[in-house]
This record gives sequence, structure tokens and C-alpha cells, in this order.
Amino acid sequence: MNTEQHYQERLSRYVTAMRNEKPDRVPIRPFVAEFTAKYAGYTCQEVAHDYTKAFEAAVKCAKEFDWDAVVANMVYVWTGLTQAAGLRYYGIPGIGIPHDVGFNYIEPPEEQAFMKADEYDALIDDPTGFLYTTWLPRVSTEISRIGEPSTYRNNLALVKSAMAMLSYFVAFGPQIARLRSECGTVSCLAGIFKSPFDILADKLRGYVGLTMDMHTQPDKVLQACEALMPHLCHVGLTTADPDKLVPIGFWMHRGCVPFINPKHFDSHVWPTLKPIIEEFWKHGHQTLFYAEGSWNYHLNRFRELPERSIVYHVDRDDVFDVHRKIGDKFCLSGGIPNVLLSYGTQAEVREFCKRVLKEVAADGGYIMDASAIMQNDVSIENLRVMTDTTREFGVYSSGHSPPTATPPCDVPASVADRQQLAGIAGRPPGRVRPGVCLPWETKAPELPEITGDPQLVRKIWEDIDALGNAYIWQLLLSF
Repeated sequence: MNTEQHYQERLSRYVTAMRNEKPDRVPIRPFVAEFTAKYAGYTCQEVAHDYTKAFEAAVKCAKEFDWDAVVANMVYVWTGLTQAAGLRYYGIPGIGIPHDVGFNYIEPPEEQAFMKADEYDALIDDPTGFLYTTWLPRVSTEISRIGEPSTYRNNLALVKSAMAMLSYFVAFGPQIARLRSECGTVSCLAGIFKSPFDILADKLRGYVGLTMDMHTQPDKVLQACEALMPHLCHVGLTTADPDKLVPIGFWMHRGCVPFINPKHFDSHVWPTLKPIIEEFWKHGHQTLFYAEGSWNYHLNRFRELPERSIVYHVDRDDVFDVHRKIGDKFCLSGGIPNVLLSYGTQAEVREFCKRVLKEVAADGGYIMDASAIMQNDVSIENLRVMTDTTREFGVYSSGHSPPTATPPCDVPASVADRQQLAGIAGRPPGRVRPGVCLPWETKAPELPEITGDPQLVRKIWEDIDALGNAYIWQLLLSF
């Protein structure tokens, strides 16, 4: 069998499992980050600061472990870009922290939060404008604040970081092609999404600030979440897989108990999250719920989502319990404890994986992976045991998966059902539309008379303006 045949077989295996159905065997899709550096002989500094080495390490692991699907580069935050932008909130391997630890997120003290408690109205009025005028100058050591003189370093930071982002994102196309042509391995995700509440907690108010706001001005917090909804949905849809096969990645952080109480989940998190996930499904895209931490308290809420619309990744919760509660409705992945893969014996890893394969994966709808992203503390030998055990005991039949994959949204009876979803329909898009920085309606009156084809002029303006929108929202979500 040639590499392309391997790829098609693995793609079908992966998609079939995500449909919560039974492929020929359990797909293996490990989220390996700094582990790839360890395996390929690089330091954490090398793969964080030079993405070409991170790409090489990902290809080497995919090829030699022979996995079904991987992230094209799980060391996703390229620190060359974050340095170009002067982002304050990263500890970069080798710069202030040891060179052989992964990059760190550094949350500022409450009094130095990147958004102040009295700035909700500005965020609500124009989220994109707020990010450019208020948030970006605060998170950057280089960007001048509005009203301050522009500087050489300000201009350099904007140009360099934008060009760096462009070059980095463009490089993913050839990297995904390499995984396919050299390894027969599927690039397992496309698109990025975070919930409105998580964005406030992660990058704007900070966890402590948002906790206080939930007591002093909960209505403003809700309005801010609602204002962010169409923009975050737009980012997810415009970065998703055009073939609608692999899911949008949803990184779940601080919207769960005990970070917040159940009442606030019901009043703020779920009402501004559920419609977006339904909108993704309405457009034919699954969402990978990468449930970092413990989300067991919210599993009944997740059951409200359409069948097959998500793949649920298990981190700190008991994978057997999660399977009993939602495994009939959604595909599960993960659940193999990272501490076991790092410090357990090979026999312990083998036995735990066998139990997961027997109890969770028996009827299909399971993807083998660790509980959390794997860094350089994971044992190479134990990860090989996880891989080999899955190959040995995760076989459903002696046949092969079908040669072509059907998108999870197109299973029988699903197409009509998802078209009935409300999603975010009917919600106001905001004063400035998603995907826009400076609306054409504002720019056009500033131009001399347009002759010839006015629509051509407008189209090119809006296409380029959309790149400015992509820059700031990707800086917020991805970096």
C-alpha cells in the first residue's frame, strides 16, 4: 500500500470514529508538543523559536510512530512571532526561563490587567477597535498607545509581526502536505475557537478581575460575551476545514466549575457558547471540545448539543465515567493520564490502555490520546506502549476503512436536522461587522470619485481590510 492509500485509510478511520461510529480500528491521534523535540533531539527552545524544527520534529514522530493523525505543529505558539510583536505575557524558553522547558503564559497582576474594569462599554461597542486601540498597546512592549507619538520600534513591531504571522500560517500548507505525502498522516484539526467567557478570563480582564466583575457588574460581562460572539464565531468558520472533515479546535480553559460557580456557567458561559457550536454544526463543522481540566459538572449541558456535533476530549475527568454519561452521543478522545505516561511503568500503561479500549472504545467512537498535551516529560517508551497496545487491542475487524470519508455532518438524517438549528441567527452583528476593521462605508467617502468598476475597488479594499482583522484576532486567540 502506498502512502496516499495509507492517508485515505487513516482519514476515513479518523472521521468514522468522530462520527461516533466503528471504523476498522481505533485511530491514534496524540497531541504531542515538546515531546516531539525530545524525540527528535531538539531542545524546547529550538522548537519554540524555530518553527521549521518544530515541523521536522512533528514529521519525524508521525513517520516513526506511524500514527493516524496529529497536529501539524502542537508547539503552536511561535515565539519568534511573539517577540516581534513584543507580547508581554509569554515566558520564552532560553529568555528568562530555562531553555529546555516549554513556553509559559504569564498572567499579569490584577492591577495590570490588559482590560480595566471600567472599559466594558468600549469593548462592547467595537471589539476589533478595542483590541487595536487599547489591548494591543498594553500587551506589547513595542506598540505605542493612542495619543503617544509613533516610534520606529512601534512601526517595526507592527510590520514584522504581521509579516511573521503571514509567513508562519503560509508554512502550514506545505507542512500538512508533507505529513500526507511522507507519512500518510492526517492533520487532525483546522480552525481555532475559544469561548467568549474564556477570552475575557485569559487575555482581557484576567481570572481575578473577571471573578470580581461577576459580582460587581455581571450584566456588563454578559454584554461583553454577547459582543464577542459573532467575532469569535467568524474566526472559527473562516479558519475551518473547507472539506468539513476535521474539526475546529476549541480550547476550554476557565469556564468550568470550580473556576466559576454553576450559576454563572448557566447565566454567562453556556448561553454565549452553545449558539456558536450550533452555528459551526449548521455550517457542517464539528468542534473538538478540548476540555482542559475537569468539566464533569457540565456534561449534562453538553448533551444539549446536536448528536455528533462535537468530539469530547477527556482530561482530568474519569474517562469511563464520561463514556457512561455522553459516549452514546459524542465521540470521545484522550483520557490516558499524562502522569501515567510520564512516570508509570510500561506494564501500567499497557493495562490502562487495554481497559480503555475494552470499556470506552468497544463500540467505536473513541480516539486514542493522552489526557492533555504531551510535553517533554512524557516517556518515549511509554508513548510507544500506548501506540502498540492500541494497534494490538484496538482492532474491530480485519477489513479496511472505506476509501473515502464522509463528513460527520452528512450522516443520514443529520443534514436536515442541522439546518433547523438557530445558531447565532438573529443576533445583532455589532456596530462593526465581524471580519472588518475599517468598513467600506466609512472609507468610501474619503476617496476621490471612483470610475470604472466600483465593486472591484470595494472588493479589494474589503479583502485587504479582512487581513488586518485576521491579524488582531489571531494574535488574541492563537498567540
